[in-house]
Amino acid sequence: MSNNHNKDVQNPQWPLKAYKNLDFLTSPDARIIRVLSEFVAPQGRLRRAGVRNTVVFFGSARAIAPEDKPEDERAKRLSRYYEYAAALAKKISVWSQTIENPRKRFYLCTGGGPGIMEAANRGAREAGADSVGLNISLPMEQNPNPYQKHDLSFEFHYFFIRKFWFFYLAKALVVFPGGLGTLDELFELLTLVQTRKTHKYMPIVLFGSEFWNEVVNFEALVKWGTIAREDLDLFRIFDDVDEAFEYLQTELTKHYVK
Repeated sequence: MSNNHNKDVQNPQWPLKAYKNLDFLTSPDARIIRVLSEFVAPQGRLRRAGVRNTVVFFGSARAIAPEDKPEDERAKRLSRYYEYAAALAKKISVWSQTIENPRKRFYLCTGGGPGIMEAANRGAREAGADSVGLNISLPMEQNPNPYQKHDLSFEFHYFFIRKFWFFYLAKALVVFPGGLGTLDELFELLTLVQTRKTHKYMPIVLFGSEFWNEVVNFEALVKWGTIAREDLDLFRIFDDVDEAFEYLQTELTKHYVK
């Protein structure tokens, strides 16, 4: 017993404090700590950066920039939406910087990856504005784009905490054509608004009628009685960048700037 005690004293690394023990912190027992970390750490960083209001952009990670020369018709069609997302994000960011009270300005926020997410962060950068990237660890399609501000770039493990940060500061949502992840995020946020789990007003824009009218038959949901006719008022569909911007600027000014 004496020898064991001497060994413990001679090894200052043992026993480890729990919060320094990586074996513990990465174990199932510490899952709640990891979840809390993904809540508390972004909260502090966003607060210190003065980010109080965001305009969130969702869309496909597979859209590529026109200068990267998409090869087939599908890629070219999706590439157009990359351009639209960058242009709309730039307009919002330019306008936001003219808002006199910095506490009422809007930061562009994306999932931090490629495609439409990259386009929106890029548009903000071209406007000279900082923007947020809520990245997530995935085995594919999720490499952080270079246009999000380094100090406002986050890496999440848990989808549900990432979704919380998408929604918590959001004052508007803009959704471009996308896949399962985009649809998942859109319908979860629509459900939260529909069921009044939030008391804030949030304009929701679906951009690209050719995509949305083909992919989601909202009228069929009304026909089947699974949603109410008034639920269709939860969002607006646009095809023009200027019209989408004017709508968002009007709604955000009325509800959050004045």
